[in-house]
Amino acid sequence: MNSPDDADAPYATRIPADISRPDQLLGPFTARQTAVLAVAALVLYGGWWAARPVMAPLTYLVLVVPVAGAVAALALGRREGIGLDRFLLAALSHARTSKRRVHAPEGVPPLPTAVPAHWARAAGPPPAPMPALYDGMTPEGVLDLGEDGKTAVATCSTVNFELRSAAEQQALSASCARWLNSLTGPTQVLVRCHRIDLAPLADALQLGAAGLPHPALERAARAHADFLAELPMGDNLLGRQVLLAAREEAPARGMRRSTGEGRALQRLDEAARALASAEIAVTPLDAEQSTDVMRAACNPDFPAGPGGPSEGDSA
Repeated sequence: MNSPDDADAPYATRIPADISRPDQLLGPFTARQTAVLAVAALVLYGGWWAARPVMAPLTYLVLVVPVAGAVAALALGRREGIGLDRFLLAALSHARTSKRRVHAPEGVPPLPTAVPAHWARAAGPPPAPMPALYDGMTPEGVLDLGEDGKTAVATCSTVNFELRSAAEQQALSASCARWLNSLTGPTQVLVRCHRIDLAPLADALQLGAAGLPHPALERAARAHADFLAELPMGDNLLGRQVLLAAREEAPARGMRRSTGEGRALQRLDEAARALASAEIAVTPLDAEQSTDVMRAACNPDFPAGPGGPSEGDSA
């Protein structure tokens, strides 16, 4: 029997830390780590067979220990949840990528021949054309990412977690845990902040105040409109938006490319049903709303209008 004090005791819910963690193939090593270590061992063993006529075993061992240590660190080490080998490849790719990109689908034209050579050298390398964020979009708002598959995006409301009792917090956590354990594909939860422009709302209140049935209501509406107009003067007014993206991998060759669209939307519907018990409303975005989200991602300084479902400050 539980005592009455147990009702306020904290609860624990097991949530997987990394649901996409690769399987272990040989002992604690994954297939990728096993392949890297096996190739490195074969190369080092082949180097010993080639160098043993002219080199003592101890000398060769001293030479290969740093190399073996570096390979082991790359294969087994991790940084921010990413293997060091992939992290190094991403760093090299980032270093070789142009940091100046412009929207130029037709390509960046070269400088005119009339420009002096020293001016061209002072300007540095020309900017590179920025690739499109997606290849296309369906009327339902599903993004076509080409070789990366299809992605459907939805907005999520928030839940104030701190004001709930221990039992209610346990129920909310368990609902989220059940959803996480039911995932069958790549899923991302993105919390983004954006500036809010209250001018359209203030203008709408000013225009509609004259039609209110009582002078006191009209004065209150105009006062509230003035308050909204003065609110962002002190600092930027920020809002928060929670986005849920469900991505389906690109279909294998011979399958229809449109097969991932329905599955991505179905996964959003499954998330809406699973998170409903956690009092989180999941609303899929249509084509126009998805376009606005992608435009805001490319230009985060552009102010957004007021709106968006929200209950509290805790998601």
